[in-house]
Amino acid sequence: MDPEKRGWGAFGAFSLGGELPCEMPLSQLDERIEALREAHGLSPADQLRGMAELRASWEDSARNIYSHLEPWETVFVARHPRRPLIGDYIHYAVHEFCELHGDRVYGDDPAIVTGFGWIGPHRVMLIGHNRGRTVAERVACNFGCAHPEGYRKALAKMRLAAKFGLPIVSLIDTPGAYPGMEAEQRGIAQAIAANLLAMPRLRVPLVSVVIGEGGSGGALGIAVSDRMAMFEHSIFSVISPEGCAAILWKTSAQAKEAAAALKLRAKDLRELGLIDEIIPEPLGGAHRDHAAAAAALREFLVRTLDELKAVPPSELLHRRHYRLRNLGSSYLQMFSSDRSAASVSISSSC
Repeated sequence: MDPEKRGWGAFGAFSLGGELPCEMPLSQLDERIEALREAHGLSPADQLRGMAELRASWEDSARNIYSHLEPWETVFVARHPRRPLIGDYIHYAVHEFCELHGDRVYGDDPAIVTGFGWIGPHRVMLIGHNRGRTVAERVACNFGCAHPEGYRKALAKMRLAAKFGLPIVSLIDTPGAYPGMEAEQRGIAQAIAANLLAMPRLRVPLVSVVIGEGGSGGALGIAVSDRMAMFEHSIFSVISPEGCAAILWKTSAQAKEAAAALKLRAKDLRELGLIDEIIPEPLGGAHRDHAAAAAALREFLVRTLDELKAVPPSELLHRRHYRLRNLGSSYLQMFSSDRSAASVSISSSC
């Protein structure tokens, strides 16, 4: 189903199939390449030459499309049904992964995955949202929307990692925390608040990466870190565009305008100083090459952990405190500059 014709809902449900609207030229070129591959009557040399020309056209089109994505189109890419999930990154980038379950209070939550593993030369505690790939998996994981026990499980495993001096890596991919009655009854707000209070005090390196969609407090519950990165076509926002539009315009039909106003793309947040690095994606998006996306993630994590592990714990905490206290300072400076310029303009006109 064409995503433009689907009601996304406030928490970003997406179609299970179909290409994104902006990818239609690429789909047409893919069809031509496949037709040429199966064509009869052409010499091997002519076939290879024709395929090389079509492939070059595909790469040029993909480069042009993905370098000019609008915010609303980036939302589609971040939610792509074939975008790599935490399980794919574990498969390609993490060795000897040992999953840990349960929060030791209520139960387990499949929407958050935790466990020990090796990333390059570093033994880490890996924590991340799991959206699920199939319909059954998505239903079981609540589409990546974690319950309170998921955040309590994450915090318990973070404290376990800190006990053994292991870095903590968080992979964020959620529309938000689970909004149901049972989550409220079990204390979802308190569970997320407890994580936000505890994570800044952990005496081990913390690294967070938005791999798809980072939404609201559900993302922040595992996102406090020394180094924050986003994949090139991921999104990170206080609310989904649909939810924002529903509040401001009383209809989700204005979601495109809301996406532009929210500044949710990686490059927007990098300019505002809210993230530290943008991880490049394979040409045409991470959904086209899971292995290449995982390799880019692994390179970033190994390099970052090399740097952070060399910092003494007391200095690490000091730098983390300074970083967190100064989040948004770039925006305040821009806002102050705009107000000053406006005041000068008004004074000149008077």
